[in-house]
Amino acid sequence: MRRFTLITDVHLLLYNDNRILLLCRQNTGYEDGNYSVVAGHLDGQETARHAMVREAREEAGIAMHVDDLTLAHIMHRRAQEERVSLFFTTPQWQGEPRNMEPQKCSHLAWFPVTQLPTNMVPYVVAALERSRRGLHYSEFGWEGAS
Repeated sequence: MRRFTLITDVHLLLYNDNRILLLCRQNTGYEDGNYSVVAGHLDGQETARHAMVREAREEAGIAMHVDDLTLAHIMHRRAQEERVSLFFTTPQWQGEPRNMEPQKCSHLAWFPVTQLPTNMVPYVVAALERSRRGLHYSEFGWEGAS
């Protein structure tokens, strides 16, 4: 019997003066035209924090140290596949965020946390709200999940 495989992805909740860094997806085949945070999959042979550092560099051109990352939220979610999404935050980074992947991102900017765009990836909105309420774990896309 083949063992169940779970996809793990990482997301960066990067805050600056009550603003959060968001990017608008394009040409990815998933939630194009909607805003999300810097995110990506683990490539294998790397820790989740190392994957987050890599994704921040690849997508936003910023550098951070793995020891400065804090796990803010875990979401077990159901999409086309079952996934566990890890949401990290950090109080410090180096560099000014910029769009490093214009072929996959049409816009990258800081948004007030109280005025998020209406066109956001739904599970990301849920994770942001839940993490800001101090919840460390939630479920999304399951019947009756919260």
